[in-house]
Amino acid sequence: MGHPQIKNILSDLRLNGMLNAFEELTNKSTKNSWTALEFFDQLLQSEAEWRERQCAERKIKNSKLIRLHALEDFDFAFTRNITKAQIRELYSLKWLEQSRPLVLIGPTGIGKTFVAEALGHYVCQRKKSVLFISMSDLLEQQHLAHLSGSYLKYKAKLAKYDLIICDDLGLRKLNTQEAHDFCELIKERPIQKSLIITSQVPLKNWSEILEDPVVADTIIDRLKNISVKITLSGKSYRELQGQKFDTSSKQE
Repeated sequence: MGHPQIKNILSDLRLNGMLNAFEELTNKSTKNSWTALEFFDQLLQSEAEWRERQCAERKIKNSKLIRLHALEDFDFAFTRNITKAQIRELYSLKWLEQSRPLVLIGPTGIGKTFVAEALGHYVCQRKKSVLFISMSDLLEQQHLAHLSGSYLKYKAKLAKYDLIICDDLGLRKLNTQEAHDFCELIKERPIQKSLIITSQVPLKNWSEILEDPVVADTIIDRLKNISVKITLSGKSYRELQGQKFDTSSKQE
């Protein structure tokens, strides 16, 4: 059987990783005198790697992440009260495996969303499902689900994600129904699934942004005891970057 026929069969079987690597590996096999087993081993590895990349790309596409940050790009030269050891610990994903929510607190522009998006990107690369959603969009979708009678269906959809990133809690006060829905989301995360919540409001003050005091106490107590909490502080990194841009523009 010639190369064209083999490639047609690989294409028909949708073995795209093998197909893409076939010519290159055939040349390497001839050059290095590989055995048939060595050649087949390399083909299998190519297929496995291709499928892993495809899976990660699908996860990233479906995550609705706005930016594909990486924690390696985090600027530690800028003081934000977070250490490399803390970043490494977040990278271990133990908090996700233990179903512990991650709460990132800090003023606007400090880098909360950067860390959340970088972790979301990394989790996608580990072939887990992620949803990035602003709190305003989450509240709107939950409200529409209640109106249409599809709230339970929407809850079931959210439950499928390994990680949900709720960005910018506290831009407005949550009414009783919204606070209850948010409490359910926190409490009902299945085993080995978790949440990341970013907010400018310190956890102890969340009663100010949750209308129902009973629900507020429940959420605060739960997160105080089971979550991983990181508080970033300092000047706005976004503002600093803007100042650098202004300076470089003037120099030009």
